[in-house]
Amino acid sequence: MAEVDYESHSHDALVGNIYKGTAKDVLSGLAAFIDVGLGEGENLFLSTKEINTALLKKSNIKRGENFSIQKAVQPGMQLIVQVKRGEIGSKNAQGTTKISLAGRFWIFMPKDNRMGISRRIGSSKERHRLKKLAKSLKRPEEGLIARTAAKGATDDQLERDFNFLLGTWKGIEEKAVKSKPPALLYKGPGFVRAYLRDRMLNDIQKILVDKKSVYNELMQYLDYLHLANFKDRVEFYTHRKPLFARYGIEEMIQQSLDRSVPLKGGGNIVIEETEALTAIDVNTGRNVRFRGQGEAIFNTNMAAAVEIPKQLRLRKISGIIIVDFVDMLNRDHQKKLIQVLQTELKKDRVSSDYVDMTRLGLAEITRKRTSESLADMLTD
Repeated sequence: MAEVDYESHSHDALVGNIYKGTAKDVLSGLAAFIDVGLGEGENLFLSTKEINTALLKKSNIKRGENFSIQKAVQPGMQLIVQVKRGEIGSKNAQGTTKISLAGRFWIFMPKDNRMGISRRIGSSKERHRLKKLAKSLKRPEEGLIARTAAKGATDDQLERDFNFLLGTWKGIEEKAVKSKPPALLYKGPGFVRAYLRDRMLNDIQKILVDKKSVYNELMQYLDYLHLANFKDRVEFYTHRKPLFARYGIEEMIQQSLDRSVPLKGGGNIVIEETEALTAIDVNTGRNVRFRGQGEAIFNTNMAAAVEIPKQLRLRKISGIIIVDFVDMLNRDHQKKLIQVLQTELKKDRVSSDYVDMTRLGLAEITRKRTSESLADMLTD
């Protein structure tokens, strides 16, 4: 099992929604809280870095400047904001004025002038084609990012996807003019549809679904995405034994909550999640595959460098991660270890980076926070 995702009807259903709200509290230099009608004490947290280019220009602020959020947002001000992240623990849901609308091939940002190509598109020729097309489609004040699925798509498909996103944004703007805050302007596609839109690439061989209504929704949405050729990969599960029980999913989920994870060839890693950071300790244990102690340590560390990124993804661990590898004296071994760790982290769909090795020999890793960790979701 590589990844587990849960839909929380109370919180995650908000992610992607766009509201017209009112700034309530503006904390000097820190953040603003936007009332979008979620209820008492449920205002969206809006940080300084989530102020879009249009608002910066309006406030005569240059991008990159250190500025107080009060220069851009004042109490009582009406804003169009999008829910970027649901509640995590006691923290309010996070909002952004950097609106983004995701399609099959593009992410469209109507208020930020930027361009990008998915890092998973490696071909320089394809990247050049997509960049050239993006420039011809978007206006100077708009942003456009080519998604992984854009690789190999025809110009007509790409243009049609962009026009749909542009039309969606125009509809949101029209609704915003007519609406009084707080008001919902746009509802995200929902858990199942967003999952299909974002993950349905050629490396997916099969999708098993054990609920008829969800199966029908998937089949209809594939038509909507012009992906009818993927329909034969969606299978309605009819076996008597429950889906998760038959494939041992519940047992694997339980194992993903264990502190200790065994490594191939011996040794283990111990994972401790705290409020501030996650600490991971690498132990050789009874590693007897190699006679020399140096080789045994190197073998354990290399196995850990492969396993740790997998566990971060599976357990949805994010923020600051500190790894205490077993000390190695061999410089070449140290370089190889870092190379493997960097390579494995790049495979993550969520932005993850190796930062540095501290003077104490601790590896520093960061991983973008997109949700609660699996342990926070499933345990008290």
